[in-house]
Amino acid sequence: MTTTKAISSFLAMLAAERGAAANTLAAYRRDLEGAEEIIGDLVEADPAALGGLGAAWSDLAPSSLARKCSALRQFYAFLQDEGWRKDDPSPALPRPRTRRPLPRLLGHAEVDALFRQAEEEAAGDRPDAVRLLALLELLYGSGLRATELVSLPLAAVPRDAPFLHVTGKGGQQRMVPVSTRARQVLSRWLALRPQGGKLLFPSRGEKGHLTRVRLFQMLRELAGRAGIAPDKVSPHVLRHAFATHLLEGGADLRVLQTLLGHADIATTQIYTHVDSARLVALVNSRHPLAAHRSGD
Repeated sequence: MTTTKAISSFLAMLAAERGAAANTLAAYRRDLEGAEEIIGDLVEADPAALGGLGAAWSDLAPSSLARKCSALRQFYAFLQDEGWRKDDPSPALPRPRTRRPLPRLLGHAEVDALFRQAEEEAAGDRPDAVRLLALLELLYGSGLRATELVSLPLAAVPRDAPFLHVTGKGGQQRMVPVSTRARQVLSRWLALRPQGGKLLFPSRGEKGHLTRVRLFQMLRELAGRAGIAPDKVSPHVLRHAFATHLLEGGADLRVLQTLLGHADIATTQIYTHVDSARLVALVNSRHPLAAHRSGD
């Protein structure tokens, strides 16, 4: 796998799964190709080579350095997801102190509108509509990554236990809960799904599973039909909504980390920004000093 082909595949994933804009994709390409000019083949680069980028980029502003390092971290995570690398050398990259950008979010009303539209379309048991509803249930109801979702094998869906067996980044396996309503929709989809094969969401007319590109397209089309700006919706945004709304409901951050399949709790902590009002109210009502009035 050449660096040029790997970068092109990575950018295609960003466009399909996250809805990255053309300017964003161009910036990622510049950052990755710029790193390649310094250290050579990115696909084969070792931690020592990535560590040397700190010196090469020492004159950059912290925000610029953070952007370049973020591009490389996401690139190496992608290489691992695709099986093109077994290791991740990106921890050797410099870590500038900058605020991490907040994820795009969907409100409860927008999520409800998506589900109403999907449920109306699936009412007649049209296979493509039921499939879309099942995909939506698992994105928002279980917080799966797009890659994890589209590549689910049939064996991941247990007959009795309300859990899915998911293989995430780096081949790490975890179990994620599946709601009763999601299990009901999955049962409907299994009854309509084309016979044969070992994949839960097979592609049409060719071997393999539904692609991330097609999943992204279907969600944006659904958003448009539901009266929501299509550029607000993507598989990644629905995963963020899953995490945000669970945290709002009182979920423990460590539990959320497990559900999302994050190796580092710091990755999960990005979601704590959404619930500052609830946290303040919690301190005011539950802290031992809350029972004592000021001046007592």
